[in-house]
Amino acid sequence: MLIKIRNNLWQVGGMGITDRSDAGVFLLRFGQKAALIDAGTGRDHAGLRKNIDKCLGPNVQLEYLLLTHCHFDHSGGANAMRKDYGCRIVAHELDAVYLESGDDPVTGAPWYGAQAQPFPIDVKWKGDHCSFSVGNGLINAIHCPGHSPGSVAYATVIDCELVLFGSDVHGPLHSDLLSDEKQYLHSLTKLLELNADLLIESHFGAIEPREEVNAFIECWRSPIGVSHYAVLYAPDDWDSRRRKDIGGKKPE
Repeated sequence: MLIKIRNNLWQVGGMGITDRSDAGVFLLRFGQKAALIDAGTGRDHAGLRKNIDKCLGPNVQLEYLLLTHCHFDHSGGANAMRKDYGCRIVAHELDAVYLESGDDPVTGAPWYGAQAQPFPIDVKWKGDHCSFSVGNGLINAIHCPGHSPGSVAYATVIDCELVLFGSDVHGPLHSDLLSDEKQYLHSLTKLLELNADLLIESHFGAIEPREEVNAFIECWRSPIGVSHYAVLYAPDDWDSRRRKDIGGKKPE
């Protein structure tokens, strides 16, 4: 099973498609070249590969695996993808270090009952922006720290629409993941300013039109949205800090 979102854009992995622990995996095809955004946990590699092959067609090369961040549900299957397709794995340098060292807490692998296996990153970029040419298309990478130090959003144009792969817009934030609340809120502001036509969120799927995209991001940027994961995931002082931002009331 896979989901066609747009011409040459599919969701090929994620809960309900591959293993239930996989974050969303998305395939973009530009002529005879393609890029994969994230790789899931690797627990259903065969199912994910089957879906990818259906979309690639003959003589289409999977050129890049673009990781949004280092967390296991997005990156656990990355090395197997490279072995099978010969694609180059791309990550921001601030998250690449944890993938290459196999850091369990920062990758969140124990949250999935797993251990992080170290693997090399082929392209480690730094700074705020970077662009990748894929066939006759262009994918722009935007550093959006907060959920993790090296979280990345990707943006491209498909059929005159700005499509934004926002990664985990919803968080969560946790000290084990080296999350940063101020960076997270600033990153959401950057995503809002893009005014995208279509948002692809790793756990919520496709969100459109533009008004819904902006409302979704704005919701998670608000005090109520940011505090959503407080009970399960946040550091001990999270609730008291967020309460100050909403006039002393505890979020319901």
